[in-house]
Amino acid sequence: MEVMSFLVRGCYSLKHIQQAHGLMVTLGLEEARFIEACSSLGLSSYACSVFTRSPQPNINLYNTMIKALPPSDAISVYTRIQAAGLRPDTYSVPLVLKAVVRLGAVGIGRQVHCHSIVSGLDTHVSVVTALIHMYSSCGSVSDARRLFDGAAFRDVALWNAMIAGYAKLGHVDSARHVFETMPLNNSNVISWTALIAGYAQVNRPTEAIMVFRRMQLHNVQPDEITMLAALSACAQLGALHLGEWIHNYIQKHGFRELSSLNNALIDMYAKSGNIRKALQVFHSTIHKTVVTWTTMIAGLALHGLGTLALDMFAQMERAQIAPNHITFIAILSACSHAHLVQTGLRYFDIMVSRYRIQPKIVHYGCMIDLLGRAGYLQEAQQLVRQMPFEANAAIWGSLLAASNIHGNDELGEHALQNLIKLEPHNSGNYSLLSNTYTALGRWNDSRMLRKVMRDNGVKKMPGRSSIEVNSRVHGFIAGDKSHSERERIYEVIYKLLSQSTLAGHPQQDCGELLEFDE
Repeated sequence: MEVMSFLVRGCYSLKHIQQAHGLMVTLGLEEARFIEACSSLGLSSYACSVFTRSPQPNINLYNTMIKALPPSDAISVYTRIQAAGLRPDTYSVPLVLKAVVRLGAVGIGRQVHCHSIVSGLDTHVSVVTALIHMYSSCGSVSDARRLFDGAAFRDVALWNAMIAGYAKLGHVDSARHVFETMPLNNSNVISWTALIAGYAQVNRPTEAIMVFRRMQLHNVQPDEITMLAALSACAQLGALHLGEWIHNYIQKHGFRELSSLNNALIDMYAKSGNIRKALQVFHSTIHKTVVTWTTMIAGLALHGLGTLALDMFAQMERAQIAPNHITFIAILSACSHAHLVQTGLRYFDIMVSRYRIQPKIVHYGCMIDLLGRAGYLQEAQQLVRQMPFEANAAIWGSLLAASNIHGNDELGEHALQNLIKLEPHNSGNYSLLSNTYTALGRWNDSRMLRKVMRDNGVKKMPGRSSIEVNSRVHGFIAGDKSHSERERIYEVIYKLLSQSTLAGHPQQDCGELLEFDE
């Protein structure tokens, strides 16, 4: 393989490739290695021509082609194996199933599964593992679980495939159950990471961090993917101290040059309230990708530093890094937080005219939010009517919030009517309109809205918050008295309320605005 790679790497024209091919034949080198070398250098068309001209291709050559070709072509080559008088082996099936996963073609995957049974390959652990991965990746996790339960032998790869299958589909409780039944000596960093990432993916960061801490207690060394998942959980929770520990670990173990981890660190610091540290990581990152710039711009926007975010975008343009549609979401968000209406309109135009990025519904949502926050309610409604998308809950929610800010009960009622159709059980929507009625002195309408909530079976979701103390994240729910330090907590709250009242900030409006208990 090294000889072939060396020969092909020095080729700059079709003639050079043909000469290397001739030398391969003269030296009696394997065609499979030549094909693999060609495909690794992007010369798949020539690799394919060598394969089709091979007088008697063996199964190794077929496998090489399945691995080298795009998914549809790879599946086509797989179907020709039996016609060539050959039988697929334990490499053929996993390779073609990777192509199936890329296409999301579970029907073809089932056919490959049938072929593996006929060929007697369905008892090989590598084939079963690939089938579990295929079924779960295509959304048929029940089929994956049947294979897992029926497996005569389970190695770590098989366990990991089932855990990851559940986790990627958001079935983290099922993933946790499989993980807990897995023999401890079978688990590895992949097992732990799949579970941590699964929890972070479904916005259950507390459990993600708990699993991460448990992983440390078992002396399992995290890798890049583990730290990305853990940093995502830290960002969701605002767990700054744990995020700093991960940052120190990254520096200590030589991961600091990985852009993906630096991007995650920037995101974590920004969402945990330390924008200065986020900027430090950004400036220390040598290889800044579009994701790096976008993450920093979004972080500045989150902190209300709209002008700095726009300056950062200007630096990005000077660095000749082309923005993508996510960059413009961050830019429009920065304009919204800073009430820069005309600037936002200009960037919305630049996105299309200069960068040829067609606005998605999320970009229109940012513009409607920008106009609504700034009080341009008629313009915001006009944009809703003009955009080539049906307004979603986020857009109607922005209009409802704008109506509350600017005391426009008519717009609030219209927005709520649409939100009730899209999110009939979201109590927050009712709360906003009720607050608008109360602020305008429409007490009867506020009470009627509460009655509508009760009649529709809508219950107010209690407020939630969290705080990190001594590297431990404490969660709180409004009205919850189960915390071990509840007496001290309430004592501090009462003191804060008293001081606030003495300072001329009476609290009587809060209960009227937010109280929805029956």
